[in-house]
Amino acid sequence: MNPVLPRFSKLSYRREPVISVLITMGIVDALIGGFDDSWSLFLVGLGTTGMALVCRWWRNQQCQPLAPEPVVQQQQQQYYLPPQPTSSTSTLPMLTIPKKKPPRG
Repeated sequence: MNPVLPRFSKLSYRREPVISVLITMGIVDALIGGFDDSWSLFLVGLGTTGMALVCRWWRNQQCQPLAPEPVVQQQQQQYYLPPQPTSSTSTLPMLTIPKKKPPRG
């Protein structure tokens, strides 16, 4: 099997799950209708797939990527913590773990 197809389908389902499900439903309906000589189901499948593809194309046309805004560099850097502990803050005591005595047998 072509390794590109599973990767493409995973990306498609993650980006637009509803449209991908509609495309899959339409293709399955068209296949079932084509093999069973049920032309109404075949046409419903083609219509569903076509409408889902048109919706996907329309959404991609609306969501044009915007140009990234230039990053303004600040003159002064902001620090969230002081560089060295001050005298007002006390250091925490070291924690010691008591050694467990071996079980008596």
